[in-house]
Amino acid sequence: MNLNAVPAQYRGLRSFAFGDAPELADELLELVMKGAKTATCSTEDEPNTSTPGEHWIVLDGQGEPRCVIETTEVTYRRFGEVDETFAYEEGEGDRSLDYWRNAHRNYFGRQGKFRDDMMLMCERFRLVEIF
Repeated sequence: MNLNAVPAQYRGLRSFAFGDAPELADELLELVMKGAKTATCSTEDEPNTSTPGEHWIVLDGQGEPRCVIETTEVTYRRFGEVDETFAYEEGEGDRSLDYWRNAHRNYFGRQGKFRDDMMLMCERFRLVEIF
């Protein structure tokens, strides 16, 4: 990670990239920077759990820092309990719940983790700064 691109006040933050491939990381990052993506989810057992008020550096698909987000809300719900509002806030595809379910079924399936009753950490965030 090139810390020269990161303002000094953010250099101690944890960092991550969205998705599981460089192309997906870039696609989702672009949605964040456009303001369309203000939510994300992960399995409850992932190590990158967030707390409201926490700031994160978001990396692009090449591992370069591109922006900072702030977690505003964290809730836990089962896959089938994710609603239209949260799906829309994830900002992906046509922003529908059907799209969200298909995309996330495939994503978690690639990881070998998908179950209809799986518990998800559902996070809402706001964009703080673009580098």
